[in-house]
Amino acid sequence: MTVSARDMAAATPAGRDRYIDLLRAASLGTVIAGHWLMAAVSGDGIGNLLALLPPLQVLTWGLQVMPVFFFVGGFSHALSYRSLARRSDGRPVYAAFLRARLQRLLRPTLVFVLVWGAAALAVQLAGRGAGGLTGAALRLVTQPLWFIGIYLAMVAFTPPLLRLHERWGWGAFAALLAAAATVDALRFALALPYVEFLNFAFVWLAVHQLGFLRADGRITRRPALGLAAAGLAGAVLLVAYGPYPLSMVGMPGEKVSNMAPPTLALLCHGTWLVGAVQLAAGPATAWLRRPRVWRG
Repeated sequence: MTVSARDMAAATPAGRDRYIDLLRAASLGTVIAGHWLMAAVSGDGIGNLLALLPPLQVLTWGLQVMPVFFFVGGFSHALSYRSLARRSDGRPVYAAFLRARLQRLLRPTLVFVLVWGAAALAVQLAGRGAGGLTGAALRLVTQPLWFIGIYLAMVAFTPPLLRLHERWGWGAFAALLAAAATVDALRFALALPYVEFLNFAFVWLAVHQLGFLRADGRITRRPALGLAAAGLAGAVLLVAYGPYPLSMVGMPGEKVSNMAPPTLALLCHGTWLVGAVQLAAGPATAWLRRPRVWRG
């Protein structure tokens, strides 16, 4: 039995947050498109267009939208965990939450990996080899999968961080922000080895924590404006006067990357993006209520 887009749109529950659906789809689409747009193809192979034309790196301040995806993840995880807790009847909630979220993530990922792995093997057997443009293209397609490991960690940490959020609210986000800043201070001021890898947790979990705040309706217009203004100002100042590069994605050969491991500058970037998308939530939600738009 087939279901038309019109029927699916008509069956959408009235309480569904359509804007979150839009942000999820748009952020993933932007990440995929951004990776392909950065590819500079030549006879020597595939390079990075942003490395070849450094002024274009400012575009990453709009195209680096993984913080939005993780923000949406925090929102969805809060709702999912609370829904399971209400219906648990005394059964373990954490295991059910992990199983449900991991199945949704890993099943399509496994299908993609198997299909793409088979394609890569077929290319190898056909004698095309793993070098040159073909090999680079095969590797490039799988590059965005790095976020799955981060997302799995967010799922695993959702219950304890949600409890912290319920007790401290904005204070839990502020604590993660302070932890990320402390890590960068230890990294750049004291040259403490390996400490920077802690920010894989602190930076991305801080953005995730903002999703909890949205789930509770606490990022209204004034807080959203504050996040956008403070985040953008912080990112600009850190890049202008600190040891942080302009690009919000990794560049080949750079001594410092804002992405791997994440930096305080990337967290500020993510904060302003969250504030910006929240400021657009009202008009965007009204737009998405139009039947023709939602069917699209």
